[in-house]
Amino acid sequence: MRIAVLTALASVSLAACGQEAAPTNTVAASETNAAEATPTVATPAAAPATKEEALKVMHERHEGMEDIGKATKTIKRSLDSSAPDVAEIQKSAATIAALAAKSSTWFPQGTGPDVRKTGAKPEIWQTYPDFAAKDADFAKAAQAFDAAAKTGDLNQIKSAFGDLGKSCKACHDKYRSEMHR
Repeated sequence: MRIAVLTALASVSLAACGQEAAPTNTVAASETNAAEATPTVATPAAAPATKEEALKVMHERHEGMEDIGKATKTIKRSLDSSAPDVAEIQKSAATIAALAAKSSTWFPQGTGPDVRKTGAKPEIWQTYPDFAAKDADFAKAAQAFDAAAKTGDLNQIKSAFGDLGKSCKACHDKYRSEMHR
């Protein structure tokens, strides 16, 4: 059960950053008790079979990240206004949470800058366990923010939005390069 929850959380985190969940390897700590299972070192999913498939994953990742960015800007604009629109915040929070759930699948091997220009740094695949942990943190923060938004309490929303931003920054500072179009 814990593995399923951890895997779901990892998927949610990455989706919020616009990344899909990559499968993780798990080892049962006790064959007689599945609840005692613990995850092993995360590894990225295998590379897509063709360049076209890699480009499709990269496009999905880009679009997911763009949607997360747009939702984040909508939330910030609303929170900065004199009369925040809670319904708008809730809708954007749900979008981020849904995408965060997919993000761990957006970074399989073979979808980095060696395929085409991307904001994803090679360090993602070189230090994947750290990247996957940051993505899991993002998914968790996205779910917590969505839950806070559903309460309608602006103090809870602002606090959870700050935590969400910190989780995005932790990953982007290390694993995202600036792209100039």
